[in-house]
Amino acid sequence: MRISNGMRPGLILLAGLWSLPDAAAQDVRRIYQEYCASCHGQNLQGGLGGSLVDGSWRHGADDDNVARVIRDGVVENGMPGFGEVLSEAQTRALVVYIREMAAQAAERQTSFNRPTPAAVVRSEVHAYRLEMIAEGLEIPWSLAFLPDGRLLVTERDGRLRVIEQGRLHRVPVAGTPAVWAQGQGGLLAVAPHPDYAKNGWIYLAYSDPGPGGTAMTAIVRGRIRDGRWTEQQDIFRAPPELYRRGGVHFGCRLVFQDGYLFFTIGDRGAQNEAQDLSRPNGKVHRVHDDGRVPADNPFVHTAGALPTIWTYGNRNPQGLALHPATGELWETEHGPRGGDELNLIRPGRNYGWPVITHGMNYNGTPITALTAKEGMEQPVLHWTPSIAVGDMVFYAGEAFPRWKHNLFVTTLAPEELRRLVIEDGRVTHEEAIFKGIGRVRAITEGPDGSLFLGLEGPGRIVRLVPAEP
Repeated sequence: MRISNGMRPGLILLAGLWSLPDAAAQDVRRIYQEYCASCHGQNLQGGLGGSLVDGSWRHGADDDNVARVIRDGVVENGMPGFGEVLSEAQTRALVVYIREMAAQAAERQTSFNRPTPAAVVRSEVHAYRLEMIAEGLEIPWSLAFLPDGRLLVTERDGRLRVIEQGRLHRVPVAGTPAVWAQGQGGLLAVAPHPDYAKNGWIYLAYSDPGPGGTAMTAIVRGRIRDGRWTEQQDIFRAPPELYRRGGVHFGCRLVFQDGYLFFTIGDRGAQNEAQDLSRPNGKVHRVHDDGRVPADNPFVHTAGALPTIWTYGNRNPQGLALHPATGELWETEHGPRGGDELNLIRPGRNYGWPVITHGMNYNGTPITALTAKEGMEQPVLHWTPSIAVGDMVFYAGEAFPRWKHNLFVTTLAPEELRRLVIEDGRVTHEEAIFKGIGRVRAITEGPDGSLFLGLEGPGRIVRLVPAEP
């Protein structure tokens, strides 16, 4: 499957102009039904007006042109404009809804690979087989290999598991920190120190229980000795007064580079705090590998700012990875309904949430009309409709040579693994490697160049291995 960035179906006609009392409180589907369905059909398939889901656009296929047609109309085609009736934010929500319905229509006409262990599957440039590694896991969230070939797996409910020589240890690692395992919280990321062979440090990110039922993402490191977690040290822990209630948007991923540790924290459902430099949530952070604050972090000398902050305005970062050739730091984050993002992370930058977004609220109401604003970064790619983008890895192995330096991102909602070709900071091609075998939560590259994946529903670890003719 080829997905062209930005070239999605757009709008030909909207018709039926009536007053809409309390429009701001109505979800976008009701707006569509009241304003548009009489001409374009209940399911956007067309009628008196053209189809909105067939990929045919006369007046421009990008979001701005779709919004312009809704707002200004197309007089020569008999379509009135709705700019006096719908707010800019409502118009934006309507664009997202049309994208969602068009994507659903396109998916119904597209066949996808659904690999099984018995089958050889052919993607665009490589054939592969799916191998089962471990079963019976509870939401495997993160995967990381140790130099000796052991695979570490975090389970959301707080267990750290070890897979050795293809077999899952029956007993989890004992003594790991207590986690707030509710909603999206739990034991999140695991990563060994780059010099693990010398120092034995393993880093964990988890939802740390706070006072009064609150929680916040914390980072610690420790060592595994005789099956136990020992010698724990704090790397990052926010002050208790900054902990928040609720079970959403904890992040978190861990990446090392040149003695620094980068980690992410989601906005914890408090979207405006992503713009608040005195709060840890909704940010990418950078510390030394022992937790010290680097003297050249961008907000070290900003009054009231947390000195660990590297970037802000990040909604719920779920993936973080370094490009193996350029050393650039890339991030994926969940948007709301629409507006999942792939970002190139640069120090001190504001990535916009929630001031700008390509999505809308889950209930179909608009968040903002703004998708861009001066001083705020644009995503390299946004997925609208949302794909619930997750973990990510740049492929650097030799087992799949034609995938070299491609970016692989996991998805939850469509249960896909996607391959992105990146050239000069742009996504030039996107392929769905497979679909429909479970929510793909975690990914890492194995020592042999195979790709290891953590799947949900049920929880299991699989890997993709070459199967060339």
